[in-house]
Order: sequence, then structure tokens, then C-alpha cells
Amino acid sequence: MVKKHTEEELIDNEDYMAADEGIDDEEGTLESEEKQEKADNVAEEPEEKDDNKAVLAEQVKEWQDKYLRLSAEFDNYRKRTLKEKMELIDTAGSEVIKSILAVIDDFDRAMAAMETATDVAAVREGVQLIHQKLMDTLKQKGLSEIEAMGKELDTDFHDAIAKVPVEEKEKKGKVIDVVQKGYQLKDKVIRFSKVVVGE
Repeated sequence: MVKKHTEEELIDNEDYMAADEGIDDEEGTLESEEKQEKADNVAEEPEEKDDNKAVLAEQVKEWQDKYLRLSAEFDNYRKRTLKEKMELIDTAGSEVIKSILAVIDDFDRAMAAMETATDVAAVREGVQLIHQKLMDTLKQKGLSEIEAMGKELDTDFHDAIAKVPVEEKEKKGKVIDVVQKGYQLKDKVIRFSKVVVGE
């Protein structure tokens, strides 16, 4: 048995179908708008990439310039400090020599006096005074004698050139003779003491 639809039901059904078609139209419009936006974005991307490349190239150029400047500054600094170091060494040497000139003058006067001197004791005393003056001058510059006589052998300061048998137990392993004095400049040994050790 075929069901008969009333007029009202048919009208309602037509309205529903019309509404459904409207929704499809709206969805189609939305889809087309999204497609258009995507197409626009794709078109804009190459321009953005070109802008990014230009910015990066500018930054690379800037960093290269900074690197070259820094490298040149460091090279200049290295050369300047090396020159200052050499000048300092030369100046330090000249200061020591200047301080010794007075002692050399004393030696010259002593040698002139020895030619006509008859008193040996006076000459000896004069030489001893000059020697003391020289040692005092060098001490002011940081030179000091390494004590060795009667000390335990210390290879940081002493250079044992011979070993001699000794009867006294207290002299065994100790310095019993200094062949050549050792010196240190401040805390650095510049010449080891050459010593004879008892065994």
C-alpha cells in the first residue's frame, strides 16, 4: 500500500532539500576560498625565501668583516707585545750594566794604584771592598749565592762532580767542598753549584 504524503510534508521536504543544497554551496565556497589562500601562500613563499637569503647573506658579510678585523687586531697585539718584551729585555740588561759601571770604575782605580803600591794589605783590603760592592749591586738586582757547604746534596741546586769517602758519619751525603759557586736570580737557578759530596 503506497503511503500518501500530505501537502505539508512535501513542502517541508522541499525546504529541507533546498536547505541541504545551501549547505553544499557554502561548503563549496569555503573549499574554494581555502584553495585560493593556499595558492596565495605558495605564491608568497618564494618572495619570503628571497628576503631570508638576502638577510642571511648580509649577516654572513657582517660576521666575515668582524672576523677579519678581530684577526688583524690580534696580529697587531701579538707583534706589539713581542716588541715590548724585547725592549724590556734590552732595558733590563742595560740597567744591570749601568749599575756595574761604578764597580768597573773602582777596579780601574785599584789597578792603577797597584802599579805603585807597596802595602799589600791595603791593596787586598781595596779589592775586598770592590768585591763587596759588586756583590751588593748584584743582590739589589735579585742575584743570590746558593748555599752549599755542609748542606745535604740537593740536585735542584747542586751538581755533584765527585764523591769522596769520609770517616765522619755526619758528613756522609753532604757537601764537603764547593768547586764552583752556584747562583740564582730571584727564585730561578742560573748556575748550579759544583760540589764534592762525602760518602
